[in-house]
Amino acid sequence: MFRIRRIHDDTLPQDREAIATAQSILREQFQLLSREEIEELPGLLRDPVGHGFRTVLFVADVRGAIQGFALLMHFPDLRFCYLDFISVPKAMTSRGLGGALYERMRQEARALKSWGLFFECLPDDPALCADPGALAQNRARLRFYERYGARPVAGTAYETPLKPGGDCPPYLVLDALGRERPLSGRTARRIVRAILERKYRDVCPPEYVDLVVRSFRDGPVALRPPRYAAPAPAPAPGPSLPPDRRIALVVNDRHEIHHVRERGYVEAPVRVSRILEPLRRSGLFEEIPAHRFPDARIKEVHDADYVDYLKRVCLRIPAGRSVYPYVFPIRNQARPPRELPVRAGYYCIDTFTPLNPNAWRAARRAADCALTAAAAVADGRRLAYALVRPPGHHAERRSFGGFCYLNNSALAAQHLSRLGRVAVLDLDYHHGNGTQHIFYSRADVLTVSIHGHPSFAYPYFSGFREERGEGEGLGFNRNFPLGERVDGHMYRNVLRRALDVVRAFKPDFLVLALGLDPAKGDPTGTWTLTARDFLANGRMVAELDLPTVVVQEGGYRTRSLGANARHFFLGLSGFGGS
Repeated sequence: MFRIRRIHDDTLPQDREAIATAQSILREQFQLLSREEIEELPGLLRDPVGHGFRTVLFVADVRGAIQGFALLMHFPDLRFCYLDFISVPKAMTSRGLGGALYERMRQEARALKSWGLFFECLPDDPALCADPGALAQNRARLRFYERYGARPVAGTAYETPLKPGGDCPPYLVLDALGRERPLSGRTARRIVRAILERKYRDVCPPEYVDLVVRSFRDGPVALRPPRYAAPAPAPAPGPSLPPDRRIALVVNDRHEIHHVRERGYVEAPVRVSRILEPLRRSGLFEEIPAHRFPDARIKEVHDADYVDYLKRVCLRIPAGRSVYPYVFPIRNQARPPRELPVRAGYYCIDTFTPLNPNAWRAARRAADCALTAAAAVADGRRLAYALVRPPGHHAERRSFGGFCYLNNSALAAQHLSRLGRVAVLDLDYHHGNGTQHIFYSRADVLTVSIHGHPSFAYPYFSGFREERGEGEGLGFNRNFPLGERVDGHMYRNVLRRALDVVRAFKPDFLVLALGLDPAKGDPTGTWTLTARDFLANGRMVAELDLPTVVVQEGGYRTRSLGANARHFFLGLSGFGGS
């Protein structure tokens, strides 16, 4: 079995290895390519627009070994894609990898709303190719592409050799991707000029470019009639997203045990089901199971004595009972009280977050979910979502509160910080005091939060604009506290500024603490964001183009949770409608 996955850049070790393997195949299979052309591949991936096109690399991963690749160029200004290479090593047959890679390229071109997928193919005409062996190979390739309706463009000068008398000049082949609307000569001229001037900028002289471009006349572009067997039906598009573009979804399968039935406790199990149902129907997600991580991973962001206390006291409380902190040590924090229930205030910031056996079990599983999502991104996934409760961003290094016990977003960020710089963007209505506290002295993790001003919004004592970090972390914490009345337009203006801060940091990864409580009618907030606003927010975050872990935080208006979450992920994935 194999999987096809996209390589966005060379940040991750396994992606660096995949790029190196693709370069090795290029050297082996395309010996006319210069060393400079092959070595510039990592730079093309890191700088997606500097050459006038975006380079997209896909690899066929056979049980961890890269056995083939495809390189696609996307020209966003002209809305077309150009397939540069599809290849496998000489030592192996394709085993269907070439066909699978080509089908994936077609899916990507469709998703990018392209006019079509263009590529070059050597000619099957003896008048253009004198070598019988090469002629047979060329015919086999064109026969394969005809199955998908891809045929050479007819009646133009594209196959004119660069040097008079040159052998085997390539056809320009167009796969219209099932579009019935013909390509106009005017659009084709712009596309062909872009191919020759951007891809072959160091090869094609201006007079040659003008000659080829002028040969595309007004009127619909004609394709050569089918020359081989009748085209087979194109493979069905399948799910709304190809497997490698789906968001890894990790759901806390034990969250329901934490059900506080007391009046006014809005952090209820129904929150997860209301979010999950529309997401499962969207076709955007692939559910993966949560893995168990050792307590040592939790203690990387929380003090060991706090973790040990939380686990011990919760599991000692009788089933069906809860303990609420009610005594807080503002005078002497050095000597905690002997009784474990009384000691709760030593580790807590409020009086409404209870301790009970299921609070620990559910929070511990939520931590595993966040770490699993982070591990998926570290393993090459572009997007992962930990749909968890209880939430976590109010949990500080040695305290709980605000319905939060373990800081899931901080755990994800800590995991990814082993591989590079991490930005944590908190979009919950309430300030992520816990995440700020945990990373306040660090320069490798940037924390940015948009939230209600602490003068009126929980947790009241943190989230002020002047809190910028300390020590090595000075300047790496940014707060954007807002007033009580905020609509979608106002929110987006601030989100734009927050995203600029993230861009300036140049992170390798993003952890997004997703609160759905900025929504209109949320019982814990005062803002009025709608589903369309969440869609727009998702699109704005997507423009960062970073490997991203989304961790669920707040959001308590159950009637709108599902629609708001679905719209946010439609925007984040790049597949949102208007």
